[in-house]
Amino acid sequence: MPSGELIFISGPSGVGKSTVCLHLSRELPAEFALSATTRQPSAQDQYGKRYEFVDQVEFKRRIETNEFLEYANVFGNWYGTLRRPVEIALSAGRLVLLEIDVHGGRQIAAAFPDAIGVFILPPSLPELERRLKCRGRDEPEVIRRRLDEAQREMEFARSFNAYRCMVVNENLDQTVSDIVAFIRAAQAAKLPVCRTNPVK
Repeated sequence: MPSGELIFISGPSGVGKSTVCLHLSRELPAEFALSATTRQPSAQDQYGKRYEFVDQVEFKRRIETNEFLEYANVFGNWYGTLRRPVEIALSAGRLVLLEIDVHGGRQIAAAFPDAIGVFILPPSLPELERRLKCRGRDEPEVIRRRLDEAQREMEFARSFNAYRCMVVNENLDQTVSDIVAFIRAAQAAKLPVCRTNPVK
């Protein structure tokens, strides 16, 4: 049986989960799971997360050979967490950090019932829209689609028990501190109620 700890983080696009995950990887510390994706590399890929960039044919082959713990299509690109590196890290007793969407989170929770799931919420939908616009990556229609998807993801995350902690990312330092405290308490089998506020 795995002796390490699997932690998966989800949240809508623009909520700041990549930045939160980077800080968590240093604070805990934890290592990022290796993922494969069909999207093109971006400037953000230098910040901690590890990707193998593959084409559609290779990704499909890996699905067929059961090489993923979870996989999903997100805004037209495929993402999957590679099984073998995670299993090796867990068997060595290490903390492994996954940044995945809610559908991937559900798959991980089913396969690893003891995994710690954290869902990051925006302070409000208007604030999420502001953050998406400030990134300067997307056209207005894409931002609208991301906002619509954000509402669906938040509803989906609340509809099942994969996420033991749901926290509003209003202040980065506080968010990271809250999640670290929750994870350490969860490891000690003491599960507190996470500080959170309703999204307006």
